[in-house]
Amino acid sequence: MKRELNRSYSAVAEFILLGFKIPQKLQILLFLVFLVIYMFILMGNVSMIIVIKIDSRLQTPMYFFLRNLSYLDLCYSTVIAPKTLANFLTDEKKISYNGCAAQFFFFALFVTTEGFLLAVMAFDRLSAICYPLLYPVRMSQKVCIQLVAGSYICGSINAIVQTSFTFSLHFCQENRVDHFFCDVPALIKISCVDTTVNENVLFVLSALIIITTTATILVSYAYIFSTVLKIPSTQGRGKTFSTCGSHLAVVGLFYGTVFFMYAQPGAISSPEQSKIVAVFYTLVIPMLNPLIYSLRNRDVKDAVKKILYEKWCCW
Repeated sequence: MKRELNRSYSAVAEFILLGFKIPQKLQILLFLVFLVIYMFILMGNVSMIIVIKIDSRLQTPMYFFLRNLSYLDLCYSTVIAPKTLANFLTDEKKISYNGCAAQFFFFALFVTTEGFLLAVMAFDRLSAICYPLLYPVRMSQKVCIQLVAGSYICGSINAIVQTSFTFSLHFCQENRVDHFFCDVPALIKISCVDTTVNENVLFVLSALIIITTTATILVSYAYIFSTVLKIPSTQGRGKTFSTCGSHLAVVGLFYGTVFFMYAQPGAISSPEQSKIVAVFYTLVIPMLNPLIYSLRNRDVKDAVKKILYEKWCCW
């Protein structure tokens, strides 16, 4: 009996990503929609990285973090989008066991790192607005690099723990994942063993990450609001707080969807609902972030105009 059980446990060498349960004609339409979104992600985030890199006026800590944010958006959407696009065009929506583990690991790494980076960006705004004289010291190049590295370390720890727990599960020949990419809730659902520990680990880790990062953001903005309100002129308050508007918009989008997806005890109960939410944070948010920062940020808009003007003159 034990041999048969072990043989059953080791039988799953690949998974089938069921994706979206819609007619074939709509699959093609969805492919085109996803393709357009992914093209916007590539163009928007690559453009943001290049503009910040080459414009001398954007060589500040805020834009250093923004460049890293664009890089993370580019990375975690690229972990998901190409395979999803390919699966729209084939009946065999397969991914190998190792490929599934790798996809989830890198997705968890980049998404978790982005969460911590958004908290770092809030601390940067706190330092710039509340302690302007100390800002060059508090946010030196060395400190900025250490903060980004720390975000990646936290992301790596979460990715390693989540991947290890998830792919230590047994699947007993059930390999149909009701999702368009390898994600923990969908994988837990098809396991044939008790997943209580895994569900608790998912909930506790997600809650811990969200609580620590959102607490940092909320405390930072509490100090920022307090400082801004002390500025006598309305124009001065508006100008000071304008640098925070884009960050708050991105934070709201990112944490709202992540909390809805992972930090609720019943987060794995509705596959179709989770797919829609997953589309939002894997593709829509990485597409919107460059738009939010470019449309709401005068420095970025001026840098883009300058680059386009120089290209036009050279041409």
